[in-house]
Amino acid sequence: MSEKPSVLVGDAPLSHSDVVAVARHGAPVTISPAALVRVAETRQVIDGLAADPHPHYGVSTGFGALATTFIAPDRRLQLQASLIRSHAAGTGAEVEREVVRGLQLLRLQTLTSGRTGVRPIVVETYAGLLNAGITPVVREYGSLGCSGDLAPLAHIALATMGEGDVRDAEGALVPASDALAAAGIEPLTLVEKEGLALINGTDGMLGMLVLALHDLETLLLTADMAAAMSVESQLGTDAVFAADLMALRPQAGQATSAANLRSFLGDSPIVRSHKGPEDGRVQDAYSLRCSPQVHGTARDTMGYASMIADRELASVIDNPVITVDGRIESNGNFHGAPVAAVLDFLAISVADVASISERRTDRALDPARSHGLPPFLADEVGVDSGLMIAQYAAAGIVSELKRLAVPASVDSIPSSAMQEDHVSMGWAAARKLRRAIDGLGRVLAIEILTGARALDLRAPLQAGPATGAVRDLVRTVAAGPGPDRFLSPDMEAVTALVQSGAVARIAKEHAND
Repeated sequence: MSEKPSVLVGDAPLSHSDVVAVARHGAPVTISPAALVRVAETRQVIDGLAADPHPHYGVSTGFGALATTFIAPDRRLQLQASLIRSHAAGTGAEVEREVVRGLQLLRLQTLTSGRTGVRPIVVETYAGLLNAGITPVVREYGSLGCSGDLAPLAHIALATMGEGDVRDAEGALVPASDALAAAGIEPLTLVEKEGLALINGTDGMLGMLVLALHDLETLLLTADMAAAMSVESQLGTDAVFAADLMALRPQAGQATSAANLRSFLGDSPIVRSHKGPEDGRVQDAYSLRCSPQVHGTARDTMGYASMIADRELASVIDNPVITVDGRIESNGNFHGAPVAAVLDFLAISVADVASISERRTDRALDPARSHGLPPFLADEVGVDSGLMIAQYAAAGIVSELKRLAVPASVDSIPSSAMQEDHVSMGWAAARKLRRAIDGLGRVLAIEILTGARALDLRAPLQAGPATGAVRDLVRTVAAGPGPDRFLSPDMEAVTALVQSGAVARIAKEHAND
């Protein structure tokens, strides 16, 4: 990890690329010296409140519904440890490493703000775990998204105490105490206020939102390429994507998608082959003609979601929080509603983009609509099934994506003896969006596999430079037209090209700008 560029934490809000670098690619972190000074200064405020005989929430009281219960000084260390142990109550499958690292990083960013009241050693320990590649085991279920991602964050805090299980840098499951010892990190003994500071935040849902936005940027360009391959191979027209037509409806995302389609189709010999008055078709079906409108809507949704993510990355979320003038104040900033809503919004757009992609695939396989392609793109019709069942797979995924598009953020189940009587379900919204994004990549891969075979079947007509380059990329992992063969490996291999960004890169390299 040490060979990768370090990400500085504590001087400015983290960028999306910072989060992706640390969470997904294992970049190390460096703490700003100025941040450590801020943290130490704020800790002095907490130490003063801890000595006050009057109760202060989170410092000398219990938590949640027990906020009015005064805790004597000799019991406060046990209070902090008990808070973390009891809240580390996740269940289910382990969460992915990149999600856990995102949790660690984003909580670290808030700790460096100097508004949470932790000691500098806590900041340094969180950075130490990240840089050592120690990934606490966090479970799938447990967070209601209010007060933030309590259970997932508690699993992180538990590991810094040397308790629970972690994955080491090689991915082996080991006790946290052993991993800390191997990395030369002393387990934390948490003192007043620190337990709350480590678990009140939207870090899990925010990290997953940032990763989703990163993935969707690639997938939406891939969707434009998939649509271009379908339009071209089904003898559709590119005239409907003209810039002056797009200007009549100045939706920014739509204009971007249409510009991509023009650049992917502009030099296509297949498109040129049927242009002119001799082509009697008035207009293509919606799934071809309206691709920019659907893809563009997803782009605009991403724009809004990105704005919310940027605001959240610039936020300091804790409860209570220490203000700049030294007050300790309760607040509701941990509520995940802003993030949960855009996670659900994105899931809707993901389902819609996948849905129109599946419809384009289905058209290619239907001789009544494909303009001369063989049924199911089969080699020997009747003997071979071609790509018939690939479309079934796409349809099954799209059906699930529609279910995943049902919002999580409109649900709320009260907790903590009705103290937390309205929750965001933002963690659940993020988890289902991750599954939806995986499904979108697979549906697009099936369309690209279909489009590549359809382009081959248009020979001797040649595909355009961009679509042809993607077809050639597909041919490095999946053979062209011919008798039926084991289809699943081809689908998985093309999915890998889509999800790795290889299709999007080739599309950019060969676009006619």
